[in-house]
Amino acid sequence: MIKGVLEAGCDEAGRGCLAGPVFAAAVALPADFHHPLLNDSKKINEKTRYELRTCIEREALTWAVAKIDPEEIDSINILNASIKAMHLAVAALQESPQHLLIDGNRFKSYKKIPHTTVVKGDAVFASIAAASILAKTYRDDYLLKLDQQFPFYNWKRNKGYATRDHVSAISQFGRCIHHRKTFIVRSIDIPRLF
Repeated sequence: MIKGVLEAGCDEAGRGCLAGPVFAAAVALPADFHHPLLNDSKKINEKTRYELRTCIEREALTWAVAKIDPEEIDSINILNASIKAMHLAVAALQESPQHLLIDGNRFKSYKKIPHTTVVKGDAVFASIAAASILAKTYRDDYLLKLDQQFPFYNWKRNKGYATRDHVSAISQFGRCIHHRKTFIVRSIDIPRLF
């Protein structure tokens, strides 16, 4: 962290999924913020993630979540969609940050705000870890709603990732409007049925 500078951490969730949007979050935390369980969202169980989300939303100086839908992901590619989702999250912050910490090694500047990319930054910076938690939990909530419309894909469990049950369901039922057309499923061309 840079002393005296409002710094926001940014991370995404759902980049490697076959279905659903990619979500991103931006979070600025107080300089003295500490939570012993805060870490990369992939290393934390679901119950703890939601407990942390409540804490982050309560304690953050400012936070926001944004998403890019599958159609746009197919149009601009997943890397650009992930970056755009981060830009949208930063734009939605109640206070404009003076520096951005980005998880990963690829980013495009947003409104000339200085940024630093950090590989595995969610294990290094609390603000990136917090963004990871928000992006993951908001995306999970979204996929749970989609699962009610398309229960045979089992999104309530696989959250749109290429699990065996998800791939099997695509083979049986085809793709739906929430699938990313440009994402290959085991090199099989599966038709979109609805």
